[in-house]
Formats: sequence, structure tokens, C-alpha cells
Amino acid sequence: MTVGELLRQWRRRRGLSQLALAGAAGVSARHLSFVETGRSRPSRAMLLRLGEHLDVPLRDRNALLLAAGLAPAYPEHRLDEPPMAAVADAVRRILAAYEPFPALVVDRHWELVDANAAVDALTAGCAAHLLEPPCNVLRLCLHPDGLAPRILTLGSWRAHLLARLRHQLAATGDPVLQELLDELQCYPAPPAEVLTAAPVVPIRLRAPGGRELAFVSTTTLFGTPGDVTVAELAIEAFLPADDATAAALGADRRQPEPTRRPALPPALRRPRSTA
Repeated sequence: MTVGELLRQWRRRRGLSQLALAGAAGVSARHLSFVETGRSRPSRAMLLRLGEHLDVPLRDRNALLLAAGLAPAYPEHRLDEPPMAAVADAVRRILAAYEPFPALVVDRHWELVDANAAVDALTAGCAAHLLEPPCNVLRLCLHPDGLAPRILTLGSWRAHLLARLRHQLAATGDPVLQELLDELQCYPAPPAEVLTAAPVVPIRLRAPGGRELAFVSTTTLFGTPGDVTVAELAIEAFLPADDATAAALGADRRQPEPTRRPALPPALRRPRSTA
């Protein structure tokens, strides 16, 4: 695929006209049109600017540059390579900080990169073939031989995970994610529960010992990534949603009373509603 075809594909995926993209990126709409039709060759600076305004993933920004005959702008290293030492150390520290609560690291295809020891308690009893590398976390969670039979809120949790995957697919157009979505949608599952208004979608599951656990999940991404691998890492953590879960995992959610914070300056205070 030519660089013009790739650009057009990303522009349409973002729902932008040539005029809108050109205006946002500060380039000529005529020149952008010529680039998309192959009548003009874009500069490196132009492609990087367009990639930024289109929110193109770093991996695909490199693909744009390569399609134009230019060198990639973003390196890609494995976590065990020397340039990634600081990142790898940060990941280990974050995973350790979440213990005794489960936390794991996934890549752009939801394949397991690393996890803390607390995850083992959740995956105990799952089929061995689902745990073998490369272990896909969504497959492990929703497969009938994985966690699915133990998830008490499987309908709503499955709907939540599939919605996240669809959103990721819409943003990237990644064919691997499309294959994963097609596979996951074929797994048997109950209908999604009708949820009352709640700040988060919880997951409730039965631990191997029979105890019920309740979690809320959080996702952590690295800010301002300059490496393809770093940009594609996500840390998924599961925090106790009630005291019983915290106690079962060996932690007490009851914390000492927080110290009173100093009052915010007037300019930073949120105005009160007059309604």
C-alpha cells in the first residue's frame, strides 16, 4: 500500500475530511490531496505532523514513513534490551507495588508480558493450554476452559471487555484484533446483566477455594512514549471492591484517617453549583 493510500485510510478512520485534517495539521489541503493520490511525495516532517494529528499509533507512523521511502522515527526494543532497562524496572516496581492485589502487563494484542505473583491465585485451575506463551489475557478470561466459569458477573464483564476490544479495533484497524474479537464472540456466554448506574463495571468471581472476590480494574499507560514497545504496553490492575476481598487477599482496606489537606487556592477551586 502506498503512503497516500495509508494516509487516506487513517484519515477516513478518524472521520476527517481532507480540508479538516489539513487545517488541523497546518498543511495545504491541495498538497494533502496530491499526497493521497500519489501526485506528490510528502516530507518526513509532514508525515510526522499528520500522524500526530490523526493519533496514529507509533508502529503505524513508522509504517507511513517506510511507505514513503523514509527511515522509521520510533525505535522498537524488547523489554530485556539495555535501552529499556529503566522501563523494565518501572514495570517491575509497579507490579510489586500492587501486591497482594493482581496486576499484569499486556501488549497491543492483549498478550501477557509480565504479572505479579497475585495473578497466580486467580488463574489456578485454568487449562494449561491457555496459560502457555503467548498467553492472551482476553482469551484466558472468556474461554470456557479459562476464568469464565468462575466469573459470577460474566455477562456484564464480557460485554465490557468486548466493548474495549471493539474500541481498540476501531482506533487501529489491527487485523489481529479483528480475529481475536471474532473468536471471543463465538464463546458461549450469558446475556449481559442490566447494570444500575455505577461508576465502574465490577468483576465478581469465585476463587479456587470457593470464596467470592470482587474487583474493580484500572489501566495504566506510559505517558509520552518514544518507543513502539512502550507505547503498546498497558498495566491492568485489579483492586478489591470490598473489605471481604481485601481481607481474603491478605490486605486491609481500612486506612488511617487522611491528614487534612491545605485549602486549594481560589483559582483552582471548582465552583459550586447554584442550581
